[in-house]
Amino acid sequence: RWKRRSYLEVGDEVRGVSMPEFTTRPTIMGTRGVVTSGHYLATAAGFRIMEQGGNAIDAAATMCFCLNLLEPQSNGIGGEVPTLIYSAKERRTFAVSGMGWSPKNFTIEWCRENGVDLIPGDGYLPATVPGVVGAWAAAVSRFGTMSFSQILQPVIELAENGYPVYQRMHDRLEQFSERFLSLYPTTAAIYLPGGKVPEVGQIIRNPDFGKSMRIMCDAEVAAKSQGRVAGIEAARDAFYKGPIAKRIAEFIRENPVMDASGEAHAGLLSEEDMAEWEATIEQPVTYEYKGLDVYKCPPWTQGPVFLQQLAILKGFDLQDQGHNTTEYLHTVIESAKLAFADRDTYYGDPLFDETPLGMLLSEDYSVGRRELVGEKASMEFRPGDLGGGVPDYALASVADDNRRALGIGARDVQDLGFDHAHVGDTTHLDAVDSEGNMVAATPSGGWLGTSPIIEGLGFPLGTRGQMFYLNAERPNALAPHKRPRATLTPSLVMKDGEPYMVFGTPGGDAQDQWTLQFFLNYVEFGMELQEALDAPTVHSVHFPSSFYPREAFAGRVFAESRLDQEVFSNMEGRGHEMVKNSPWQHGKLMAIRFHKDTGLIEGAVSAKGNIGYALGW
Repeated sequence: RWKRRSYLEVGDEVRGVSMPEFTTRPTIMGTRGVVTSGHYLATAAGFRIMEQGGNAIDAAATMCFCLNLLEPQSNGIGGEVPTLIYSAKERRTFAVSGMGWSPKNFTIEWCRENGVDLIPGDGYLPATVPGVVGAWAAAVSRFGTMSFSQILQPVIELAENGYPVYQRMHDRLEQFSERFLSLYPTTAAIYLPGGKVPEVGQIIRNPDFGKSMRIMCDAEVAAKSQGRVAGIEAARDAFYKGPIAKRIAEFIRENPVMDASGEAHAGLLSEEDMAEWEATIEQPVTYEYKGLDVYKCPPWTQGPVFLQQLAILKGFDLQDQGHNTTEYLHTVIESAKLAFADRDTYYGDPLFDETPLGMLLSEDYSVGRRELVGEKASMEFRPGDLGGGVPDYALASVADDNRRALGIGARDVQDLGFDHAHVGDTTHLDAVDSEGNMVAATPSGGWLGTSPIIEGLGFPLGTRGQMFYLNAERPNALAPHKRPRATLTPSLVMKDGEPYMVFGTPGGDAQDQWTLQFFLNYVEFGMELQEALDAPTVHSVHFPSSFYPREAFAGRVFAESRLDQEVFSNMEGRGHEMVKNSPWQHGKLMAIRFHKDTGLIEGAVSAKGNIGYALGW
């Protein structure tokens, strides 16, 4: 039985921790501040901001903009960044909606008239308003201390001076090189210099990205006499109401691009769509698990599904089952199937859809869900009955339900080269400072593979709108100026009203499965932080993917091959379709733990993907 360290046994006393003999990387320990991110250069930039006097929010913003540049195959400034922040000054936790809305002119009726039965996962149709700049403008204005120019300085340096290509970036550029050369020439112009895939270690530059950042800095400088916040708002407006928005709208209008629908489409996102959008600071969703208050973003993300899994698992003796035993993994996977069925049936933008989270997280409801976890793997898709019966739309495939609602036939499904979980996309970052400010943010979207770079700006738009349904009767249905229910899902934990932990990972639909296993490794099984991130993970693809073409694979479970072979076989004996992935394939988990009583801050990043890192002092 695992029980190396546990808050249940040792509280917050550091003397209760004993380190394992080996982990893939050290747990970074400091007292001034600790930062983690998906790329070591972004982590270094965030730490640089802390050394210059910035707080965790300032550092997080800098890391995000750097990640937008450094991991362009995984995220971009044209994408999204759902964020959770604990403010030590306000002593409250907030969710920042770095999730843009859909164009006013992209509607279900437009899809019906144009024969679109599934929103494609590429091109301009699924583009929403870029959310990154607005999210950090809102966060830094309220919770930060620095100017936007200070925050953007590191990414400007990286864009103009260049950075080394690493293996995963090289592989992704090679995978999509033909697409870039034939369909996305503006992308090839930057990322395929001379028409060739850059080698690992080759320095790559994106001066247009740097120019876009300088446009915002110049706007801030012009408004600096009005104060720090006014300057940040001017920088934001340069993006959404100025030359950057104008160029985005002009380029996608004048340069139609082929997408998975089989036709070329111009963009529907307008200057007005961008000018009218603002990031909002909202109340997160929370659930208490064994003395810990776990916070997630509202159901414009899949975040509450993490809490629903906890609510189901709360009734099982997981320690007695044992870490990564057959009984434990079966229980975790079956609970995930039930929670994700509710996600796909009931979650949506709260400004449009009513998601009954009070009921979904209630003990009475969770008891009923818990009783559905049997000895064998379920092959059914089983959303809960909230009193009016399970809706018919929930029991059909996404494509079939769309077509029924639209009254149109099926188009051919195009292979975009992605699997169910989009596990290679998205990134993550965390920051904690000595005051106890905590940030967890999950940047994603706006990646290179599915939309061309806007010429002159150095970045593409996102494709998050592919997650909408086209049945107006169900939550998360496409509507003008609505946020799609994203997979992006940072996590923040408090204990007794004090800051405790932040964590997250890339991984699409698997994010809230892998992070759940990390959380339980730490809380239930007493693992040290890096050890908890290193442990092998599993995930289910039983439910419909959030990504085009929205397929589901009943009973299928992916497991890292480090999982005990006997457990693998026993899971098959229980009816799971087990698929082996490579030993270190799942995600790029990272976390920071804050010890309020001693001032110790611990940070760790999984070695998976090779480029994520933690730094502290």
